[in-house]
Amino acid sequence: MTSVSGMDITIHSSLLPQTDPDASLAFYRDVLGFEVRLDVGYGDLRWITVGPAGQNTAIVLYPPSASPGLTDAEKDTVAEIIAKGSLFGVNLAVDDLDALFATLVDAGAEIVQEPIDQDYGLRDCAIRDPAGNLIRIQQR
Repeated sequence: MTSVSGMDITIHSSLLPQTDPDASLAFYRDVLGFEVRLDVGYGDLRWITVGPAGQNTAIVLYPPSASPGLTDAEKDTVAEIIAKGSLFGVNLAVDDLDALFATLVDAGAEIVQEPIDQDYGLRDCAIRDPAGNLIRIQQR
């Protein structure tokens, strides 16, 4: 495999499934403070792109039922997996973990783990977004 020197590859966006676009929008925009970059609908489906202000990275919150080629049974299986919250997720970092955690508690976020000092050197916490996706947040 050959590398092309001088290429500047960045991560533009990651995908997370959402099962309730309004709840996801409220969580990522109003609780985490992310910018809404796109909110695109097609029929009763919505793709919402959010990201932290001043950064080029983004998360696309997508309707998993819109994945092409899925049978109804497969869509049901995907919905069950999302509800368990164990397959999809994202890791975030913040300057003041405890302040953000207090905001998340006040907003009624589902807490998976309160802030703790991990054996491997990080201080972090874990929550779930409205769809059940696991979000780990570490102290920067």
